[in-house]
Amino acid sequence: MDELLYLVHRIPYPPNKGDKIRSFNLLKHLAQSYKVHVGAFIDDVEDWQYAEALAKLAGGEIKLLPLNSRTATLKSAIGLLTGEPLSIPYYRDRRMQTWVDAMLATKPIARALVYSSSMAQYVMKYHTLNRVIDFVDIDSDKWRQYAEKKPWPMSWVYRREARTLFEYERHVTHEFAAAAFVSEAEAALFKKLAPDCADKVFGFSNGVDTDYFSPEHAFASPFPVDECDIVFTGAMDYWANVDAVTWFAHEVFPDIKRAHPAAHFYIVGSRPTAEVQALAQEHGVRVTGAVPDTRPYMAHAAVAVAPLRIARGIQNKVLEAMAMAKPTVVSEQALEGIDAAPGRDILLATDAATFADQVSRAIAGQVPEMGDAARQRVVSDYSWSGHLRIVDQLLRGSGRTPMDASAQAHAA
Repeated sequence: MDELLYLVHRIPYPPNKGDKIRSFNLLKHLAQSYKVHVGAFIDDVEDWQYAEALAKLAGGEIKLLPLNSRTATLKSAIGLLTGEPLSIPYYRDRRMQTWVDAMLATKPIARALVYSSSMAQYVMKYHTLNRVIDFVDIDSDKWRQYAEKKPWPMSWVYRREARTLFEYERHVTHEFAAAAFVSEAEAALFKKLAPDCADKVFGFSNGVDTDYFSPEHAFASPFPVDECDIVFTGAMDYWANVDAVTWFAHEVFPDIKRAHPAAHFYIVGSRPTAEVQALAQEHGVRVTGAVPDTRPYMAHAAVAVAPLRIARGIQNKVLEAMAMAKPTVVSEQALEGIDAAPGRDILLATDAATFADQVSRAIAGQVPEMGDAARQRVVSDYSWSGHLRIVDQLLRGSGRTPMDASAQAHAA
């Protein structure tokens, strides 16, 4: 079996949050064809328990290193002196570089898949290695959006990060064989921003395990029987999610609560910040923290919401709610990259008033066919195996351009 190096900024196991869902499914797919050697960081002590399961899945050697956010933030300040994006020294570790060097010196590894721009630094000097990077999102553009929302001096820091990280993303794309993004829309935007890289850029969507996220499962309800529940799922230490639920709780939910007194807004996700925890003081808002399984919350909710105002790429939370046949109300940003028809597969809202109106429609049972339509859309268009054929072709160096590979995968 051929051997492959897989570098990930966060341990790709278990698939319990957005970036780990994609990195896990990539690993699961790669392990069918390769002995995979995985180098990754662990930023949550709870994840150390999964090291053995990760090694069993990958089949190759594993290098996991702890990442302390406070120490890493101090290290990232080096970028202000060197002109680098701050996220590069944040993930720089001599021990990881030593391991990568040793693996490439002693193993018959001809291919590497790098997940996220911050891990590209470990193989930049290996020009004969067939290197493919999955940027997932245009992270530089996310920092640009943050800069627009924050006051000085953080707006200056974020604007600088957007500029320097974009130049780094472009440099990596030039150096590597190919660069992937989470959707055709995301890939098209990068091509527009960096037309000199266009022939190396392609997109492949996230998928959903539709057997796991299925309305056919029977779950006990986590809600009191007299409630009508609205659910948001996601990692609650991620600023875009914090911004989304704070805006919804303050600007949208009060109107829903007045129209539907039994309505409750559940914020379901790990590591809620102090700002998120404070929302539990609002009338009808519940903050659960980490839960063993988000599916019971989706299964028994009246409606799922994704009121994101800052977003890049594809939102797994939206696809998962759709797979659960749940009416889902989304912002324009949350719908980006998802092929779903507003009004048939999903409900789209452009401001607070329309968000409240669309949620109220779902609560009132005015979109009875939408759940089935949403699930059918995910089943037909969002399988992991279909999307990941592109990665196989690029790692094998088939000679096809990204556009050729993408077209063949979509035709399959």
